[in-house]
Amino acid sequence: MRIAILTSMLLATTLSVGVAAARAAEECAKAPVTVGFLPKLDTDPYFQVAQTGAEEAAGEVGGKAIKQAPSQATAEAQIDFINNLVSQKVGVIAISANDSNAVAPALRRAQKQGVKVVSYDSDVATNARAVFLNQAAGDSLAEMMLESMGQLINYEGEFAILSSTPTATNQNAWIDFMKKKMASESKYSKMKLVQVAYGQESEQVNQQQALGLAQAFPNLKGIIIPAGIGLPAAARAMDQAGLLGKIKLTGLAPATLIKKYIQNGSVQDIWWNVKDLGYLTYYAAQAVAECKLTGKEGETFKAGRLGDFKVGPKGEVLLGPAKIVTPANVEEFKF
Repeated sequence: MRIAILTSMLLATTLSVGVAAARAAEECAKAPVTVGFLPKLDTDPYFQVAQTGAEEAAGEVGGKAIKQAPSQATAEAQIDFINNLVSQKVGVIAISANDSNAVAPALRRAQKQGVKVVSYDSDVATNARAVFLNQAAGDSLAEMMLESMGQLINYEGEFAILSSTPTATNQNAWIDFMKKKMASESKYSKMKLVQVAYGQESEQVNQQQALGLAQAFPNLKGIIIPAGIGLPAAARAMDQAGLLGKIKLTGLAPATLIKKYIQNGSVQDIWWNVKDLGYLTYYAAQAVAECKLTGKEGETFKAGRLGDFKVGPKGEVLLGPAKIVTPANVEEFKF
Protein backbone atom coordinates (compact mmCIF):
# COMPACT_ATOMS: atom_id res chain seq x y z
CA MET A 1 0.00 0.00 0.00
CA ARG A 2 2.80 2.41 0.97
CA ILE A 3 4.62 1.65 -2.32
CA ALA A 4 1.45 2.30 -4.27
CA ILE A 5 1.00 5.68 -2.57
CA LEU A 6 4.60 6.65 -3.23
CA THR A 7 4.26 5.60 -6.86
CA SER A 8 1.11 7.70 -7.24
CA MET A 9 2.82 10.70 -5.68
CA LEU A 10 5.81 10.33 -7.99
CA LEU A 11 3.55 10.05 -11.04
CA ALA A 12 1.57 13.11 -9.98
CA THR A 13 4.78 15.09 -9.49
CA THR A 14 6.10 14.02 -12.91
CA LEU A 15 2.84 14.99 -14.59
CA SER A 16 2.82 18.31 -12.77
CA VAL A 17 6.36 19.11 -13.94
CA GLY A 18 5.44 18.10 -17.48
CA VAL A 19 2.35 20.32 -17.49
CA ALA A 20 4.35 23.23 -16.06
CA ALA A 21 6.99 22.82 -18.78
CA ALA A 22 4.34 22.71 -21.48
CA ARG A 23 2.67 25.85 -20.11
CA ALA A 24 6.03 27.63 -19.97
CA ALA A 25 6.68 26.78 -23.62
CA GLU A 26 3.27 28.17 -24.58
CA GLU A 27 3.51 31.45 -22.66
CA CYS A 28 3.29 34.58 -24.78
CA ALA A 29 5.27 37.68 -23.87
CA LYS A 30 3.23 40.77 -23.08
CA ALA A 31 6.14 43.15 -23.67
CA PRO A 32 9.44 43.09 -25.61
CA VAL A 33 11.91 40.53 -24.29
CA THR A 34 15.66 40.01 -24.23
CA VAL A 35 16.87 38.18 -27.34
CA GLY A 36 20.09 36.24 -26.92
CA PHE A 37 22.01 36.07 -30.20
CA LEU A 38 24.25 33.02 -30.48
CA PRO A 39 26.36 33.18 -33.66
CA LYS A 40 28.82 30.53 -34.81
CA LEU A 41 31.89 32.39 -33.64
CA ASP A 42 32.48 35.41 -31.43
CA THR A 43 35.27 36.96 -33.51
CA ASP A 44 33.59 36.78 -36.92
CA PRO A 45 32.99 40.39 -38.11
CA TYR A 46 29.95 39.19 -40.06
CA PHE A 47 28.04 38.52 -36.85
CA GLN A 48 29.32 41.69 -35.24
CA VAL A 49 27.74 43.71 -38.05
CA ALA A 50 24.53 41.66 -37.90
CA GLN A 51 24.37 42.51 -34.21
CA THR A 52 24.35 46.25 -34.98
CA GLY A 53 21.15 45.66 -36.95
CA ALA A 54 19.62 43.77 -34.02
CA GLU A 55 20.53 46.63 -31.68
CA GLU A 56 18.99 49.14 -34.09
CA ALA A 57 15.76 47.14 -34.05
CA ALA A 58 15.83 46.88 -30.26
CA GLY A 59 16.03 50.67 -30.11
CA GLU A 60 12.84 50.85 -32.15
CA VAL A 61 10.65 48.22 -30.49
CA GLY A 62 12.16 47.82 -27.02
CA GLY A 63 13.64 44.82 -25.31
CA LYS A 64 17.32 44.00 -25.53
CA ALA A 65 19.65 42.31 -28.01
CA ILE A 66 22.60 40.58 -26.36
CA LYS A 67 25.28 38.53 -28.11
CA GLN A 68 27.18 35.62 -26.63
CA ALA A 69 29.26 33.25 -28.73
CA PRO A 70 32.03 30.69 -28.48
CA SER A 71 35.67 31.20 -29.39
CA GLN A 72 35.58 27.93 -31.35
CA ALA A 73 33.09 27.15 -34.10
CA THR A 74 31.76 23.87 -32.73
CA ALA A 75 28.33 22.57 -31.78
CA GLU A 76 29.65 21.53 -28.35
CA ALA A 77 30.70 25.09 -27.60
CA GLN A 78 27.33 26.44 -28.71
CA ILE A 79 25.46 24.01 -26.47
CA ASP A 80 27.17 25.50 -23.41
CA PHE A 81 26.04 28.95 -24.52
CA ILE A 82 22.47 27.75 -25.11
CA ASN A 83 22.36 26.54 -21.51
CA ASN A 84 23.85 29.81 -20.28
CA LEU A 85 21.25 31.87 -22.12
CA VAL A 86 18.46 29.73 -20.67
CA SER A 87 19.84 30.30 -17.17
CA GLN A 88 19.86 34.04 -17.87
CA LYS A 89 16.13 33.76 -18.67
CA VAL A 90 16.26 35.33 -22.12
CA GLY A 91 12.93 35.35 -23.93
CA VAL A 92 14.29 34.14 -27.26
CA ILE A 93 17.49 32.50 -28.46
CA ALA A 94 18.52 33.45 -32.01
CA ILE A 95 21.15 30.98 -33.19
CA SER A 96 23.34 30.55 -36.26
CA ALA A 97 24.18 26.87 -35.99
CA ASN A 98 27.55 25.23 -36.38
CA ASP A 99 25.76 21.89 -36.67
CA SER A 100 22.00 21.84 -37.26
CA ASN A 101 21.28 18.53 -35.57
CA ALA A 102 23.85 18.50 -32.76
CA VAL A 103 22.46 21.67 -31.13
CA ALA A 104 18.80 20.65 -31.57
CA PRO A 105 18.34 18.68 -28.31
CA ALA A 106 19.64 21.60 -26.23
CA LEU A 107 17.35 23.99 -28.08
CA ARG A 108 14.34 21.74 -27.53
CA ARG A 109 15.15 21.65 -23.81
CA ALA A 110 15.27 25.45 -23.88
CA GLN A 111 11.84 25.55 -25.50
CA LYS A 112 10.42 23.30 -22.78
CA GLN A 113 11.67 25.82 -20.23
CA GLY A 114 9.78 28.63 -21.93
CA VAL A 115 12.53 30.06 -24.16
CA LYS A 116 11.49 30.59 -27.77
CA VAL A 117 14.00 29.80 -30.52
CA VAL A 118 14.66 31.24 -33.97
CA SER A 119 17.61 30.61 -36.26
CA TYR A 120 19.40 32.99 -38.59
CA ASP A 121 22.15 32.70 -41.19
CA SER A 122 22.59 28.92 -40.63
CA ASP A 123 19.54 26.84 -39.76
CA VAL A 124 18.87 24.22 -37.09
CA ALA A 125 16.55 21.22 -37.21
CA THR A 126 13.05 22.51 -37.93
CA ASN A 127 11.57 20.98 -34.77
CA ALA A 128 14.01 22.97 -32.64
CA ARG A 129 12.97 26.48 -33.71
CA ALA A 130 10.01 28.55 -34.87
CA VAL A 131 11.42 30.35 -37.93
CA PHE A 132 14.67 30.53 -39.89
CA LEU A 133 15.76 34.00 -41.02
CA ASN A 134 17.78 33.32 -44.16
CA GLN A 135 19.91 35.96 -45.87
CA ALA A 136 18.88 34.65 -49.30
CA ALA A 137 17.51 31.48 -50.83
CA GLY A 138 20.20 28.84 -50.33
CA ASP A 139 19.95 27.50 -53.84
CA SER A 140 20.28 30.98 -55.30
CA LEU A 141 23.47 31.64 -53.32
CA ALA A 142 24.96 28.34 -54.45
CA GLU A 143 24.03 29.03 -58.06
CA MET A 144 25.48 32.54 -57.90
CA MET A 145 28.78 31.27 -56.47
CA LEU A 146 29.06 28.61 -59.16
CA GLU A 147 28.11 31.10 -61.88
CA SER A 148 30.65 33.61 -60.55
CA MET A 149 33.38 30.95 -60.62
CA GLY A 150 32.35 30.07 -64.16
CA GLN A 151 32.63 33.69 -65.25
CA LEU A 152 36.09 34.06 -63.70
CA ILE A 153 37.57 30.93 -65.32
CA ASN A 154 35.55 31.01 -68.56
CA TYR A 155 33.65 27.87 -67.54
CA GLU A 156 36.66 25.63 -68.00
CA GLY A 157 39.32 24.05 -65.80
CA GLU A 158 39.96 22.87 -62.25
CA PHE A 159 38.60 24.62 -59.18
CA ALA A 160 38.29 23.82 -55.48
CA ILE A 161 35.95 24.75 -52.66
CA LEU A 162 37.30 26.04 -49.33
CA SER A 163 34.38 25.75 -46.89
CA SER A 164 34.38 26.48 -43.16
CA THR A 165 33.70 23.23 -41.29
CA PRO A 166 32.51 19.76 -42.37
CA THR A 167 29.29 20.22 -40.35
CA ALA A 168 28.31 23.74 -41.52
CA THR A 169 24.64 23.33 -42.44
CA ASN A 170 24.25 26.01 -45.07
CA GLN A 171 27.62 25.48 -46.73
CA ASN A 172 27.10 21.73 -47.08
CA ALA A 173 23.76 22.39 -48.74
CA TRP A 174 25.38 24.89 -51.14
CA ILE A 175 28.13 22.43 -52.07
CA ASP A 176 25.60 19.66 -52.75
CA PHE A 177 23.59 22.03 -54.94
CA MET A 178 26.70 23.07 -56.91
CA LYS A 179 27.64 19.46 -57.55
CA LYS A 180 24.15 18.67 -58.86
CA LYS A 181 24.11 21.81 -61.00
CA MET A 182 27.44 20.89 -62.59
CA ALA A 183 26.18 17.39 -63.33
CA SER A 184 22.95 18.59 -64.93
CA GLU A 185 23.95 21.67 -66.96
CA SER A 186 26.19 21.47 -70.00
CA LYS A 187 27.73 24.93 -69.55
CA TYR A 188 29.59 23.59 -66.49
CA SER A 189 30.73 20.38 -68.20
CA LYS A 190 34.32 21.58 -68.61
CA MET A 191 34.65 22.67 -64.99
CA LYS A 192 36.13 20.12 -62.59
CA LEU A 193 35.80 20.26 -58.80
CA VAL A 194 39.04 18.74 -57.52
CA GLN A 195 38.67 19.05 -53.75
CA VAL A 196 36.56 20.40 -50.88
CA ALA A 197 38.81 21.71 -48.08
CA TYR A 198 37.95 23.33 -44.73
CA GLY A 199 39.26 26.50 -43.11
CA GLN A 200 37.75 25.78 -39.66
CA GLU A 201 36.57 29.40 -39.23
CA SER A 202 40.21 30.45 -38.77
CA GLU A 203 42.08 33.07 -40.81
CA GLN A 204 45.36 31.20 -40.44
CA VAL A 205 43.90 27.84 -41.44
CA ASN A 206 42.14 29.39 -44.44
CA GLN A 207 45.40 30.93 -45.59
CA GLN A 208 47.22 27.62 -45.22
CA GLN A 209 44.50 25.68 -46.98
CA ALA A 210 44.30 28.09 -49.91
CA LEU A 211 48.05 27.91 -50.46
CA GLY A 212 47.93 24.15 -49.98
CA LEU A 213 45.29 23.80 -52.70
CA ALA A 214 47.42 25.88 -55.08
CA GLN A 215 50.40 23.62 -54.38
CA ALA A 216 48.45 20.36 -54.61
CA PHE A 217 46.81 21.25 -57.93
CA PRO A 218 49.23 23.05 -60.29
CA ASN A 219 46.47 23.60 -62.87
CA LEU A 220 44.02 25.09 -60.36
CA LYS A 221 42.18 28.06 -61.84
CA GLY A 222 39.90 29.09 -59.00
CA ILE A 223 38.56 28.55 -55.50
CA ILE A 224 35.03 29.08 -54.21
CA ILE A 225 35.11 30.17 -50.55
CA PRO A 226 31.60 30.35 -49.04
CA ALA A 227 32.76 31.75 -45.69
CA GLY A 228 33.02 35.36 -44.50
CA ILE A 229 36.35 34.84 -42.73
CA GLY A 230 37.83 32.56 -45.38
CA LEU A 231 37.61 34.62 -48.53
CA PRO A 232 39.51 37.73 -47.31
CA ALA A 233 42.12 35.57 -45.57
CA ALA A 234 42.70 33.44 -48.66
CA ALA A 235 42.82 36.50 -50.91
CA ARG A 236 45.57 38.08 -48.79
CA ALA A 237 47.60 34.88 -48.70
CA MET A 238 47.28 34.27 -52.44
CA ASP A 239 48.15 37.91 -53.17
CA GLN A 240 51.30 37.76 -51.02
CA ALA A 241 52.32 34.52 -52.73
CA GLY A 242 51.86 36.08 -56.18
CA LEU A 243 49.12 33.61 -57.07
CA LEU A 244 46.08 35.87 -57.06
CA GLY A 245 44.95 36.48 -60.61
CA LYS A 246 46.42 33.21 -61.83
CA ILE A 247 43.98 31.60 -59.40
CA LYS A 248 40.65 33.45 -59.18
CA LEU A 249 38.53 33.54 -56.02
CA THR A 250 34.83 33.96 -55.35
CA GLY A 251 32.45 33.26 -52.49
CA LEU A 252 30.84 35.05 -49.57
CA ALA A 253 32.50 37.86 -47.64
CA PRO A 254 32.10 41.49 -46.60
CA ALA A 255 32.73 43.34 -49.86
CA THR A 256 34.73 46.08 -48.17
CA LEU A 257 37.31 43.59 -46.87
CA ILE A 258 38.23 42.49 -50.40
CA LYS A 259 37.38 45.66 -52.31
CA LYS A 260 40.80 46.12 -53.91
CA TYR A 261 40.82 42.53 -55.15
CA ILE A 262 37.33 42.92 -56.59
CA GLN A 263 38.38 46.12 -58.33
CA ASN A 264 41.37 44.48 -60.03
CA GLY A 265 39.20 41.62 -61.30
CA SER A 266 40.87 38.75 -59.46
CA VAL A 267 38.02 38.22 -56.99
CA GLN A 268 34.23 38.31 -57.14
CA ASP A 269 31.88 38.22 -54.18
CA ILE A 270 28.27 37.30 -53.45
CA TRP A 271 26.85 39.54 -50.74
CA TRP A 272 23.85 41.21 -49.14
CA ASN A 273 23.12 43.77 -46.41
CA VAL A 274 24.36 41.96 -43.29
CA LYS A 275 23.09 44.58 -40.86
CA ASP A 276 19.57 44.02 -42.20
CA LEU A 277 19.76 40.31 -41.38
CA GLY A 278 20.27 41.09 -37.70
CA TYR A 279 17.54 43.72 -37.85
CA LEU A 280 15.06 41.28 -39.41
CA THR A 281 15.97 38.54 -36.94
CA TYR A 282 15.26 40.77 -33.96
CA TYR A 283 11.82 41.77 -35.25
CA ALA A 284 10.98 38.13 -35.97
CA ALA A 285 12.21 37.04 -32.52
CA GLN A 286 9.94 39.56 -30.77
CA ALA A 287 6.98 38.42 -32.90
CA VAL A 288 7.72 34.81 -31.91
CA ALA A 289 7.99 35.79 -28.23
CA GLU A 290 4.54 37.36 -28.39
CA CYS A 291 3.11 34.31 -30.23
CA LYS A 292 2.32 36.48 -33.25
CA LEU A 293 4.62 34.30 -35.34
CA THR A 294 4.81 30.51 -35.08
CA GLY A 295 6.57 29.52 -38.30
CA LYS A 296 3.46 28.36 -40.12
CA GLU A 297 3.71 28.84 -43.88
CA GLY A 298 1.85 31.93 -45.06
CA GLU A 299 2.12 33.91 -41.81
CA THR A 300 3.17 37.54 -42.20
CA PHE A 301 4.84 40.07 -39.93
CA LYS A 302 6.27 43.58 -40.12
CA ALA A 303 9.97 44.28 -39.68
CA GLY A 304 10.28 48.04 -39.25
CA ARG A 305 11.99 49.84 -42.13
CA LEU A 306 12.32 46.57 -44.09
CA GLY A 307 8.55 46.23 -44.47
CA ASP A 308 6.41 43.09 -44.59
CA PHE A 309 7.66 39.50 -44.70
CA LYS A 310 5.95 36.18 -45.30
CA VAL A 311 6.88 32.79 -43.89
CA GLY A 312 7.67 30.24 -46.57
CA PRO A 313 7.93 26.43 -46.48
CA LYS A 314 9.57 24.90 -43.39
CA GLY A 315 9.35 28.20 -41.52
CA GLU A 316 11.87 30.00 -43.70
CA VAL A 317 11.85 33.80 -44.08
CA LEU A 318 14.04 35.32 -46.78
CA LEU A 319 15.76 38.67 -46.33
CA GLY A 320 16.03 39.12 -50.09
CA PRO A 321 18.19 38.40 -53.12
CA ALA A 322 21.97 38.68 -52.97
CA LYS A 323 24.19 40.15 -55.71
CA ILE A 324 27.41 39.22 -57.44
CA VAL A 325 29.80 42.00 -56.41
CA THR A 326 32.00 43.13 -59.30
CA PRO A 327 34.08 46.26 -60.10
CA ALA A 328 30.90 47.77 -61.56
CA ASN A 329 28.83 47.68 -58.34
CA VAL A 330 31.30 47.31 -55.45
CA GLU A 331 30.66 50.86 -54.23
CA GLU A 332 27.06 49.87 -53.32
CA PHE A 333 28.27 47.72 -50.44
CA LYS A 334 29.24 49.45 -47.21
CA PHE A 335 30.33 46.26 -45.48
